[in-house]
Amino acid sequence: MRQIPVDTTAATVMVAKPPQVKVKDRRTGEIATDAETGAKLMTVDVMFAANDEVEILSITVPEPSISGELTMGTPVALTGLIARPWENDFNGQKRHGIAFRAVAVTSLVEAAAKPKAV
Repeated sequence: MRQIPVDTTAATVMVAKPPQVKVKDRRTGEIATDAETGAKLMTVDVMFAANDEVEILSITVPEPSISGELTMGTPVALTGLIARPWENDFNGQKRHGIAFRAVAVTSLVEAAAKPKAV
């Protein structure tokens, strides 16, 4: 499957909705897990502002890779963000979109609060 790296260096990224458990199957309540590590997957909605445009993106990230207090408005860094186009048929209707996944989501509040060494 094609994965497209997303450059976040010129973007401002803030939490729009705190981390939520990602559900694999809504009918059964099965929780999504990382295929490689088995870690529980979480979804973090972020405000992604770049090039005079703002979007809300839902980012999937393994739970152990979420660091810091991620409350609404918290500035964050997205490590290893990729976009993956998807398409499927559901009840005879074609659906498509872009899924976003990050290696880690890190609060920038803690980094800014630490005193710098002289």
